[in-house]
Amino acid sequence: MDLRKMGTGKHRTETRGVCKRASRCAGKITRPLYFLAVMVVLLPVAVSLVACDFTPRAAVILAGSTSVQPFAEILAEDYMKLNAGVSIDVQGGGSAAGIMAASSGTADIGMSSRALSGDELKLWSVQIARDGLALIVNPKNKLTSLTLAQVRDIYAGTVTNWDQVGVAGGKIHVVAREDGSGTRAAFESMIMGKTFITDRAIIQDSNGAVRQVVADDPFAVGFISLGLVNSAVKALELDGVAATRDNVVNGSYGLSRPFLFIARSEPVGQARQFVDFVLSDAGRKILDAEGLVTSGGSPAR
Repeated sequence: MDLRKMGTGKHRTETRGVCKRASRCAGKITRPLYFLAVMVVLLPVAVSLVACDFTPRAAVILAGSTSVQPFAEILAEDYMKLNAGVSIDVQGGGSAAGIMAASSGTADIGMSSRALSGDELKLWSVQIARDGLALIVNPKNKLTSLTLAQVRDIYAGTVTNWDQVGVAGGKIHVVAREDGSGTRAAFESMIMGKTFITDRAIIQDSNGAVRQVVADDPFAVGFISLGLVNSAVKALELDGVAATRDNVVNGSYGLSRPFLFIARSEPVGQARQFVDFVLSDAGRKILDAEGLVTSGGSPAR
């Protein structure tokens, strides 16, 4: 027996077996690679198709006065219902922050509840409404009216007890807004003049926060946007005149201030369209229904 022939035959047989197994393995490896190659080709196409179906939302950013903010949010909600592809992002921060955001362009539209002054007058602006400034107390407080002089004395810290203004009670807890607030600026301009607000005042950073503190404290007094007065607090008469929208309109209630939209330059695109909506009959109707005064607003400049 020729062992070399037997060995050679066995070797050829094993080689053929190895080759067959290798071929089968290669087939198993090749098929996944084939599908991977197909996926590499088709993936960009699929992404492109998805991108074609996806419509990005055009975002318009508003920032500033917390007096204007809740009304801007209502307007934005109605506007977005009419324009499904648009996002209106309304943020607070105070009038000073809103003016700064508009000036720097970090917001498309700034919101202010005080008139512009100095270099601020170079900005584009439009008055969307006027709002009264209401002095509020807790509903448990029996007081119904104050004079402007009494309000000034209370906020200056020279009148410190409720019995000094004719009602039984303890120490007056004065609540005020922070520096930079348009509401505070309007209050200081119309009531305080050159007199400073007492440093014992409880400082809050929004109209809602002031309202909540007064609602929770029978000895507190605060000032907020007339449009934000609700049943949780009581608005006082000033010099015998009730704090109402009608009295703001007829001019008998003297504490009123402008609500402004501001921008670095005249808005364009969706920002312009949103401003146009706010100034339209539909937008004014919304603001009037919320207690603001839209008649006689100033034109854009």
